[in-house]
Order: sequence, then C-alpha cells, then structure tokens
Amino acid sequence: MDYVIIGNSAAAIGSVEGIRQIDREGRITLISDEPYHTYSRPLISYWLAGKVTEDKMTYRDKNFYEVNNITPILGVKAEALDLKGKTVKLASGEAVPYDKLMIATGGKPVIPPMEGLDKKGIFSFLKYDDVREIKEAVSGGKKKAVIIGAGLIGTKAAEALVKLGLDLTVVELAGRVLPAILDHRAASIVQGYMENMGIKFELNSTVAKVLGDSEVTGVVLNNGKEISCDMLVIAIGVRPNTDLVTDTGILVNRGIVVNDKIETNVSDVYAAGDVSEGYALIWDSVMVLPLLPNAYLQGETAGRNMAGEETVFPGGLVMNAIGFGDLPMVTAGIVNPDSGEYEVLSNADSENCSYRKVVLRNNCIIGFILLNKIDRAGILTGLMKEKADVSAYKDRLLCSDFGYIDFPEEVRKSKLGRGAA
Repeated sequence: MDYVIIGNSAAAIGSVEGIRQIDREGRITLISDEPYHTYSRPLISYWLAGKVTEDKMTYRDKNFYEVNNITPILGVKAEALDLKGKTVKLASGEAVPYDKLMIATGGKPVIPPMEGLDKKGIFSFLKYDDVREIKEAVSGGKKKAVIIGAGLIGTKAAEALVKLGLDLTVVELAGRVLPAILDHRAASIVQGYMENMGIKFELNSTVAKVLGDSEVTGVVLNNGKEISCDMLVIAIGVRPNTDLVTDTGILVNRGIVVNDKIETNVSDVYAAGDVSEGYALIWDSVMVLPLLPNAYLQGETAGRNMAGEETVFPGGLVMNAIGFGDLPMVTAGIVNPDSGEYEVLSNADSENCSYRKVVLRNNCIIGFILLNKIDRAGILTGLMKEKADVSAYKDRLLCSDFGYIDFPEEVRKSKLGRGAA
C-alpha cells in the first residue's frame, strides 16, 4: 500500500500515526513545501521572542520519519493532483503515485485588499520562515511595527515583537481584542494587560493604505489616521489552503468537505486539519476547526481509515489555551451567546486580571472563559463533552476551588472510579 501525505504539521502527523497503528508495512511518502522537520506552529512566536530554541520547536522527535518508515520529500511543493491516475505532481517534475492520499495543506494567510502591498517590510505570521524573516528585519534595524489583527495570531505576534523592543501598534477591525474567543469584559482585561506591556491598540479600524516608496514608512487607517512604521505584519487569520484541489472535482465549501471518516467525495482521498471542515461538538454543525488538537485527531482518524480500520471522527471542541506574560487563559465553546435561550454566569476581578464566565443551555455547559485562574478548566471541558446536567451544582461553577467534591455522590464515585480504572 502506498500512502501519500501532503503536509507536515499536526494533521499530517496524526495521519502517519493513525496509519501506523494499523499498518506497519505500507509505504508512506510525506510531501511538504517547507524544508523543516515537523514543528509546532504555535511556538513560532515563542521562538521569535527568544523563549524557545529551534530544537525545542519540533512536534515529534528527530528520528520520527525513520522510526515510522516515512520517505520525506521536504522543501518541494505539490503542484497538481491526477485523481484518475492517482499521482501527485511535484514542482520538481516528479510524479508520486498513491493508493491512499491525505491532503493536509493547512491554511494560508488572509490578506485584505489595501493599497501599497508591493513594498518591502510587509510580513505574514504563519510559518517558521515568516518569523525568521521578521527576526532578520528586526536585527537589521527595524524599530516600529504595525500589526493588522488582534486575534490569536496578531496578539501573539505583538507579544513577541514588543519583547524585542519594538514600538508597536495593533490595528483591529472589531471593537475588542481576541473577538472570536473573548467577550467584551474579558477582552477589556486582556487589552489593559497588554497595554501595560507597551502595546498600543487601534480598534474599530483597519489599514486602508501602506505608505512608502519601495519600503514601508507608515500606514493610513480607514478613519484617516496615519501611523508611522518601518514594518507591517499582516496577522488577521488564515483560510483553508485549497489551491491544490481547484478544478479537481474534490468538493470544497469553505474548506474541503469530508465525512465522519474524514473522506472527501473522491475515493481514496482524505483531507484533515485547517484545509478541511469537521464536525464541531457544541455547535452541532460542520465548520472549519483551525486548532491543532482537532487537526491531529482528524488526521489520526483518517490515517486509521486509510489503513483499513473503520474509525469515526468524534467531533472537535473549539477551545483555546493561551497566555500573555503571566496571564493565562482558557476559552471554549460559545462565549458570546446571542439569544435568551442561554444562561450566563460570570464574575470578574479586573484589578487582579481575573475573570470567570460559564454559558449554559438547558443546564448544560456550552462555553466558558477563564482568565488567570485556569486550573479547573479540564473539569469544565469534560462536562461540556459529556453534555452533563450541572443543575445540582450550578451555583459552584464560578468558584475557584470548584471540583469533583461538588458533584453528587453517585456522579463523583463514577468519575473517580473511571479515573482509577
């Protein structure tokens, strides 16, 4: 059996490990346009800030390809698919045959329309090469940066660049930072914390024009305000990188459409991770799930199916665990409910950058935000996945010491018994 995997991040690695759980003999070829050993992309901001070294960025041990009998083709782009002939055409001219194909090409940066994008000093913030270029630019004397986007990518970029000593402004179209994962109260706390780090924000704004001749000298916002800078980082987010499957007959919505076995509509072709869509537990719908744990699980599910062991993807949980400085946070599920069918519990201590919020529907947790004190996040996550009725201990959910002791005795014994087993 010839397995071909296009990609080298979480979904691709999950596919390898899923295959090898079932088939130890089949040939695996892994293709990536990046020349690097598999690495953890969430760590690129930490590398830029000097918090981790290159050897600590690896997603798997250096002998991963050898141990799993993989033929890696790194630094070479997959350019086209021949689905009838079952081959992948590479930029090198080589055609790689497959029996089973995994497409794990991830996402690509969202670049908004604006005047002046042809200048030097404009960067993305998605891959290792992006931050290597940024670090080289800073070493070359760049002093003042503007970041477009105050989501997960933009805020982590900001944290890294301010640590390098840059004068930094973050421009965000929404009215708050991290709008996809925080509510207004939590966002206000996080913004205040980041402002104390030296980061400036321009909310309800976007960049309309990039100034300069051949190099960036500043930006003009849509409200007419001008900000001088010698570096622009576009970190709005990513969209599924479906370029490879254009006009192939593989079905694409926002991402590549797959079923619960992570199969596409084309026989023997699978897609996982940020390039695809998957079932989201809390939303009870199919959507793009651009999170590393979901990408890995989709890939592992696909790998097992590719190797002949029927396996169903159980659904992904939209959850983020991040931090800025010494302010950790965990958010999951629906945190900004938009109708009266939800019950919202919350408390805040802005002085200590602490905030807790739990969103309920029919006495089941369907979302939460924890700022600063996050050690009970795992319990809340478990209750979400189980769709547990929490009415018996609802009044304790916001307590910092909430735990198994608050559960009814029979529930507590059941959970502790499973844990012991």
